[in-house]
Amino acid sequence: MAESYALPKFHFAVSFGDSKFNCTEVSGLDFEREVIEYRAGADPEYHKSKQPGLSKYSNITIKRGTFADKSLEFYKQWIKTVYFQEGGDKFRGDLTISLLDENHEPVVTWKAQSAYITKIQSTDLKADGNEIAIETAEFVHEKLALVE
Repeated sequence: MAESYALPKFHFAVSFGDSKFNCTEVSGLDFEREVIEYRAGADPEYHKSKQPGLSKYSNITIKRGTFADKSLEFYKQWIKTVYFQEGGDKFRGDLTISLLDENHEPVVTWKAQSAYITKIQSTDLKADGNEIAIETAEFVHEKLALVE
């Protein structure tokens, strides 16, 4: 019988459509169901019943180091399509995040459907700092699902 153990959260992979990119942090993998409270006028009890409502998903934030290579092309292309509306619906796609095991195989995979970048934030600059430059991209999406 195999032992079960908790997975470390530092080994993951992120892809958007055909583009795979390295990043240092992913947040916003939240599932939430709104609650509908209802009480019929003829109910003999004085409390509301609670029913499941619509699904609600957080924006997904991805942080990564700034590199001096062609990885900036990814953001340049998205700035053109999202902000300048070039390319129609090509700016939407599936954002896939996978938590990997020690064999680099996905154990848990989240898929954000019809996602697109809504915000890009460049690094802050400090003359007296010695940290790496981190850029942030925020994705909105229509649905978040766990993939088997």
